Amino acid sequence: MQETSLATVRLQPSFAVPLGVLLLSGPLWWLRWWLGLPLSLFALFLAVQAATLRLEFTATALDIYRGSQQIRHFPYPQWQHWEVFWPAFPVLLYFREVKNIHFLPILFDAKTLVQCLQERCPRTAFISTVRNDG
Repeated sequence: MQETSLATVRLQPSFAVPLGVLLLSGPLWWLRWWLGLPLSLFALFLAVQAATLRLEFTATALDIYRGSQQIRHFPYPQWQHWEVFWPAFPVLLYFREVKNIHFLPILFDAKTLVQCLQERCPRTAFISTVRNDG
């Protein structure tokens, strides 16, 4: 894989997960307001995150920005595995780096996210790395 030939891809925000959480809180409000309130506040938090955070896949790393400030940098060579949970309605991205495990709610275009992950961090590369190291 020639990493330098990959164009930077900025993912568009998606409000599907915050909306889904908000819809799940509806029946709880009907039962008791204090049951629905925490889930509704969590949905609001996720919506704010979707509106303010940006994910960019560069040739060498996944970068996370808040506004114009880069807040996280995840170089692809450090990645060991990734997984998107519930492909029919993707809600959570799990990825493991050499030293850390990360869970990110999918607040971005899930189709483009998976395409970029498959292109930049193919799972076959992880398998061959594990086989070569072990």
